[in-house]
Amino acid sequence: QVQLVESGGAMVQAGGSLRLSCAASGRTFSRYTMAWFRQAQGKEREFVAGIIGSGSTFYADSVKGRFTISRDNAKNTMSLRMNNLKPEDTAVYYCAVHANGGYLKSDSYNYWGQGTQVTVSS
Repeated sequence: QVQLVESGGAMVQAGGSLRLSCAASGRTFSRYTMAWFRQAQGKEREFVAGIIGSGSTFYADSVKGRFTISRDNAKNTMSLRMNNLKPEDTAVYYCAVHANGGYLKSDSYNYWGQGTQVTVSS
């Protein structure tokens, strides 16, 4: 049974930093593209950052230069380092495993974690 578990969400002040982690079990995902999405209250889920099995990364423009995605294939984990957080980063953050289709579309991912809340106060 595949399971993704996020952790690390918290409440921080604007300008602060957080590190989110995603632990995968039930399958080895080293060859899969994985990503972080987020969903703010009342808004659609949006792509944040992705990482291909080889380690290549790609980011939403809104987080480029502030967030860093990484993975440890030996541990089947993925992380998101978030710096200089802004109130508009407030959302539930989800990790996901890509199935097929465009990397920026949530419909292209077939495994999801339960989410972790990030709240950034001004």
